[in-house]
Amino acid sequence: MGGFFGVASKEDCMFDLFFGTDYHSHLGTRRAGMAVYDQEKGFDRAIHNIENSPFRTKFDKDVSEMRGRLGIGSISDYEPQPLIVRSHHGTYAIVTVGKINNTTEIVDQLFKSGHSHFLEMSGGEVNATELVAAVINQKENLIEGIQYAQETIDGSMTMLILTPKGILAARDRLGRTPVSVGVKDGATCVSFEGFAYLNLGYTQLRELGPGEIAIVTPEGAQTLSAAGKDMRICTFLWVYYGYPSSSYEGISVEEMRYRCGAMLASRDDAKPDTVAGVPDSGTAHAIGYANASGIPFSRPFIKYTPTWPRSFMPTMQSQRNLIAKMKLIPVHELIKNRSLLLIDDSIVRGTQLRETTEFLYQSGAREVHVRPACPPPLYSCKYLNFSRSTSQDDLITRRVIHELEGTSSPGNIAQYADPETPQYQAMVDYIGKKLNFTSLRYHRLDDMVASVGLDKCRLCTYCWDGRG
Repeated sequence: MGGFFGVASKEDCMFDLFFGTDYHSHLGTRRAGMAVYDQEKGFDRAIHNIENSPFRTKFDKDVSEMRGRLGIGSISDYEPQPLIVRSHHGTYAIVTVGKINNTTEIVDQLFKSGHSHFLEMSGGEVNATELVAAVINQKENLIEGIQYAQETIDGSMTMLILTPKGILAARDRLGRTPVSVGVKDGATCVSFEGFAYLNLGYTQLRELGPGEIAIVTPEGAQTLSAAGKDMRICTFLWVYYGYPSSSYEGISVEEMRYRCGAMLASRDDAKPDTVAGVPDSGTAHAIGYANASGIPFSRPFIKYTPTWPRSFMPTMQSQRNLIAKMKLIPVHELIKNRSLLLIDDSIVRGTQLRETTEFLYQSGAREVHVRPACPPPLYSCKYLNFSRSTSQDDLITRRVIHELEGTSSPGNIAQYADPETPQYQAMVDYIGKKLNFTSLRYHRLDDMVASVGLDKCRLCTYCWDGRG
């Protein structure tokens, strides 16, 4: 995944840029960067690896040395950015958030049109942000270039482009990721997360619409290319990735999670002693469940974050599983001889939640009922870089379906997405048995959509039903 923040100010913007970017640290774990433009110094940039220390530590020196009235920053799980590009458009800096599925086709097309080379990253892949810049540079001006990139890219791509005249903010064509604009006296900011600018003195001006391109200057944000009518914003932003204080399309993440938990409770017949959320993303869902059901909320384990916030998570999955386990400290008095109902945001691979359940049993739990806050994921996301998984078969649902069907390419996946079918129930029962849960019941897709409150046609639900 990833996040971004940009500032256009009448004064030096580094303070706001530094902390606004830092407020996106929950969205990425590998790279971070900032680029600024100053009329006297020109462009300046800093990029650091943040795998083993937080953003503020790595950029503490840079923030005191860099200066400019225009700036953009990013947190990224993948490519190093921002990039500074010199082209026939002049020099500009660019950050992106999204996913490109047709990289090979685009690269081949660019080579045929005369593009000379791309720098490979350490994994041998082309930097997606560099590729976006190369596509943009095929056109006569930046606006046409951005529109061409949106048409060419299979996937999604939201971007900020820093120029000497201001920041071009472009939301992806179907608005899968958010772009929020904030204003205060003498400055305008643009941000993935709207909450990121509140403590910096900004108030929300508006959110960009799907496909909209705007120029951000200290005076505000002016639309250069109007928003489209269709939107498919990612539902998983509310379920998991969004920070609790965030809101998208005017809908609060925290409130959505309360509604989500309440709807889970309305369909449940379990009678546990207490309800708990897997920290931190399951906590709000659990509060909603407890409030609606009348079953007490408790915290039978505490997440130890002083030295292991999310930004410290290693990239290797085996190490991530170990660190996730090490973070949870039991409160034995709230576990021993108790029947617990545990809510997590989702079950993807199942590894961490199985270990969490075993951890609770070892700590004396009598029962562990599990209630994921979203339906069973059946498809790997092809629009955003949510996961490092290289195969759809990493999903526990797919592995279980393969075992139930006796084939690696079943043709009836849609039946496993419908909670009214015997295939769905067989899959859920098998997963619950495989992960050693006392019982397992997923959130229904229709209830989850109702928890958000937008029409389903405006939400992306691809990872659950294959409809993006």
